[in-house]
Amino acid sequence: MTIPALASAMTSDQSFTKKYETHKFIKGRGSSKTFYPVVFSDIMGLEEGEIQGVHASDIKLALEGHVKEGHKFNPVGPLSEGDPGYNPTPSADDRVHVLVCVMSANAPQIKPSVLEKMKRVRETASDLGIPQMAIMTRIDEACEETEKNLRNVYKSKHLKKKMKDFSAAVGIPMNCIFPVKNYSAEINLNDDIDTLILSALRKMIDFGDDFLEKI
Repeated sequence: MTIPALASAMTSDQSFTKKYETHKFIKGRGSSKTFYPVVFSDIMGLEEGEIQGVHASDIKLALEGHVKEGHKFNPVGPLSEGDPGYNPTPSADDRVHVLVCVMSANAPQIKPSVLEKMKRVRETASDLGIPQMAIMTRIDEACEETEKNLRNVYKSKHLKKKMKDFSAAVGIPMNCIFPVKNYSAEINLNDDIDTLILSALRKMIDFGDDFLEKI
């Protein structure tokens, strides 16, 4: 268990992430330490209003590999050519191979302006041929039956409705939306939590492999 990407424990409409940061999976320790061939690139979240959260144009640049590691997002003005955080010559490794939207199952209804931003980002990803999926977190906080037993996750009518509503609003198919429970109070690994997380990760890798076959 590790915490490479900090996150707020509080429910908030504002993004905790402020800069573009890549997170790797460590394999082994000491002199034998290597990394698994998959990384997560964390980006500032979408928020309500045109000058709140990351700009949709910045996400497009990130998808194309034009955003440098460590670039700090500016809600007032999007990244442009000539800025220090702009990468003019992205490699294949700089590009995003799978677009993953992360949302909370316990959050209030997503505001229309945020959904509209999501649609624009999805359209851009589709134009680039990038596969898309969604992760629905905090399922235990959103459903009492799932909190009692995580294996009830796909039996929950409440969670199913949440997934259906999101699918209809944004356009991501139901079989590309993955419910997971966050590690929060736990201090040891749990097989039921891991099963859901690894199922989503497996699909990310499959989608990424499919994309790489095309380029």
